[in-house]
Amino acid sequence: MKKHSARVAPLSACNSPVLTLTKVEGEDRPRENASGTVDGQPAGGVTGAESGAVRRRVHCCVRVTAVQVRKALWGVAMVMCVCSSWAGSTQLAKLTFKRFDAPFTLTWFATTWNCLIFPLYYIGHLCKSPERQTPKQRFRECCRFFGEDGLTAKVFFTKVAPFGLLWTTTNYLYLQALRKINTTDVSALFCCNKAFVFLLSWIVLRDRFMGVRIVAAILAIAGIVMMTYADGFHSHSVIGITLVVASASASALYKVLFKLVLGSAKFGEAALFLSIVGGANFVFISFVPVILYFTHVEYFGSLDSIPWASLCGVAALLLAFNILVNFGIAVTYPTLISLGIVLSVPVNATVDLYTCEIHFNTVRLIAVFIICLGFLMLLLPEDWDQCLIQLSTRLRKREQHAEPTEAGAGSGLNWSRRTRTSMSTFTR
Repeated sequence: MKKHSARVAPLSACNSPVLTLTKVEGEDRPRENASGTVDGQPAGGVTGAESGAVRRRVHCCVRVTAVQVRKALWGVAMVMCVCSSWAGSTQLAKLTFKRFDAPFTLTWFATTWNCLIFPLYYIGHLCKSPERQTPKQRFRECCRFFGEDGLTAKVFFTKVAPFGLLWTTTNYLYLQALRKINTTDVSALFCCNKAFVFLLSWIVLRDRFMGVRIVAAILAIAGIVMMTYADGFHSHSVIGITLVVASASASALYKVLFKLVLGSAKFGEAALFLSIVGGANFVFISFVPVILYFTHVEYFGSLDSIPWASLCGVAALLLAFNILVNFGIAVTYPTLISLGIVLSVPVNATVDLYTCEIHFNTVRLIAVFIICLGFLMLLLPEDWDQCLIQLSTRLRKREQHAEPTEAGAGSGLNWSRRTRTSMSTFTR
């Protein structure tokens, strides 16, 4: 039990279960040595025990600092990679539609690549884990996430297939929105899914009510209205905004229902789940692109005319994004992963401004700023107000401790000046 709790517990504070467990296991041998020393030399034994305790405290603090620094460095790398993959897939999909106007086929093609997530995870497991399990053993262990019976037909059709439909719907609506409006508006409006997640969690999961997150949700809704107003409520832009808001809503519904039905998943379990979704997409939804092709709803000519490089690029970037999001949560702070998503908005804006595909008027700039501000406010922890109170209390205590020191230093300086003056007068 201790080993399991140490493996999954967070490494974010000095009193975390991991550091406490490590410290308790390491204290057994020093206590025996200390007792033997006490029998021979009482005073020296007490001194040795005190020095050992101090040494262990220093070791604990150094270890915590090293873990936090490592997680912060991983976080910086993950932020850059998540931002690059998400912005790159959005821009490349926009370019792909100029030569391949088939959003559902692109959604099906990119989702099928999710089958590679679990094999890539298993390769990483072989390289890092000391306990090298066979693929069948690792598969069975990750299948425990679905219940005691593992992945059965009933579990698949009741717990996996609905999320696969939500996954396909989210991506399809997002790609459809890219055909209507620019990438900056799409990426900014999609950030509203964080506000929708909070509202649904508050209603469905009975999460804690937070006033700051209600304000953030209001800001997100206000940003949507202002974004619609920025182009004058034309039908083309209104349809695009409606599509991306629907995509954000489907994404929020996917996340809330996943937590309600399946709970939280580890990296290996999430990799297996996404691979199953990709395999189910290939097996059960492959007939839809065929029907759309023969009905000329998404007609793209011969196979030679398909821009395979662009399609594979979009699928590879989305695959990298999904892997980085799940892997990043396992190795660093989840807030940094969310920060990488919101940073894709200025990246897309820079590219759109360079390619002259967007006109930044005042209303659009304010709308983008409001949506991003609401997204960042939703990243605040639940005890953010208590953290501010503790920080202000610590600053006041430091000021109170600093004032007597400055007063003492000033009096000492005056005393030394008076001494030098009197001595000089005496010598004269």
